Amino acid sequence: MHQISDLKNIFDTQFADSHNTRLVKGDDEPIYLPANDTCSHHQVVFAHGFYASALHEIAHWLVAGDARRLLEDYGYWYCPDGRDKAQQAEFEKVEVKPQAIEWALSVAAGFDFNVSVDNLNGEQTCRFTFQKRVYQQVMMLLESGFNKRTEQLIKALSAFYQTTWPLQKEQFSWDCPQELEDVI
Repeated sequence: MHQISDLKNIFDTQFADSHNTRLVKGDDEPIYLPANDTCSHHQVVFAHGFYASALHEIAHWLVAGDARRLLEDYGYWYCPDGRDKAQQAEFEKVEVKPQAIEWALSVAAGFDFNVSVDNLNGEQTCRFTFQKRVYQQVMMLLESGFNKRTEQLIKALSAFYQTTWPLQKEQFSWDCPQELEDVI
């Protein structure tokens, strides 16, 4: 069973002291909040206490560099659900790497991963095309290596959940309907 308290403890143990950053359960929309006058530590805020949301927000934190981690929501553009085709394409472009890292974190935690195109009320795109791009990014990261923080957290998750370390390509697979295999 995946308890959010375990994930918070693992994350905070790894990064509270070294990066002054904590994982925080939020109510509604996820957000990253750098330390400020009212809170002395950085906060990776995830939505509604969902384990998958926490992994996703952690992945964004792991992608962000030092300068970006000083900005609210890393200073990135975000267009909410209801995006048109061009906005959705831009969204998917910037989501490939975070979702690839989220997938790696999920595998390390023994947690099911699903890509998210996050646009229920907007232009629909082929989820399988996006998933293929995320899969290809995971394969590249497994080949070239993760950044130090990502590797540190993957190791900690693997140790806690007693999953295979180092991660292996065989641990990642995705189901694509046969009729789409040649198209994408």
